[in-house]
Amino acid sequence: MTADLEGRVALVSGGGRGIGKAIVEELHKRGASVVIADSGTAIDGHGVDPTPATSLAEELGDRALPFTTSLASPGTAAEAVAFCRTKFGGLDMLVNNAAILRDAFIFKARPEDWQAVLATNLSTPFYLCNAATPLLREQAKAGRGGTPYAWGRIVNIVSTAAFYGNYGQAAYASAKAGLMGLTRVVALDMARSGITCNAIAPFAATRVTDIIQPANEEQAKYKERAMRVAPEHVARLVGYLATPAAQNITGQLFGVRGRELFVFGQARPRATVSSAGTTWTDEELTAAVAGQLAPEFEALTTDLETFNTEPIV
Repeated sequence: MTADLEGRVALVSGGGRGIGKAIVEELHKRGASVVIADSGTAIDGHGVDPTPATSLAEELGDRALPFTTSLASPGTAAEAVAFCRTKFGGLDMLVNNAAILRDAFIFKARPEDWQAVLATNLSTPFYLCNAATPLLREQAKAGRGGTPYAWGRIVNIVSTAAFYGNYGQAAYASAKAGLMGLTRVVALDMARSGITCNAIAPFAATRVTDIIQPANEEQAKYKERAMRVAPEHVARLVGYLATPAAQNITGQLFGVRGRELFVFGQARPRATVSSAGTTWTDEELTAAVAGQLAPEFEALTTDLETFNTEPIV
């Protein structure tokens, strides 16, 4: 593989393990300098351990540095962006990958767990985008990397739980759905500057996959299949999205499952009905919904059921 990202600087949250680690290794291998932003928290967001980030940085050597302060505040997110600029001269690619998980059925969920998940999985990506985009726009105006400017990239790691749903994942699914909304807005806001923003829903062996507690044989099969999918396939797409060939790809939602790559449709009207009078009667609504809208309803299936087939690994 050629060093086609030489001269670029990437910031990867949650970069010390799992998919984040694979992304860091991919970008570094392609010539980028990488800041590994990872406080080393447990999958439920408790505790800290700088070892994953510092060990990976030491392993990679030149062009890799750890940033082990939690990013879940506007101030520390800004510090991470400033760290990239101070140590490597700028920032060209932001990958929002860090996430925690605190599952519970909605009737048992604790508000403090909801707040913690949203803080890490949604607010932190916003803080990082908010801190990074002024620098990206400044670099675009200065023609960093040449003209036309083609170095600015943002990639958000989301989840199929965001648009399929999954049992007990109110906080996680809501945060990831919000991150998809943030992806679209950032793509729109940054389009004039030539900076792209896309989302990837990954299928891979991660800490999130590992802690799945199968409730039935079908879920057990899903977990067994998912644990065979290497995160390197997700990292490969992230690396591609940083190249000039992907300059015009923005606002999209991709899925990666092993060697399978797909693009998801996004919510758009599929059927429309209008009332004949000034307002709907219950009888008219019943007929219209049953006859014209119901055929377009989505079945109440989870992502575990939808993607419970053999992956191409």
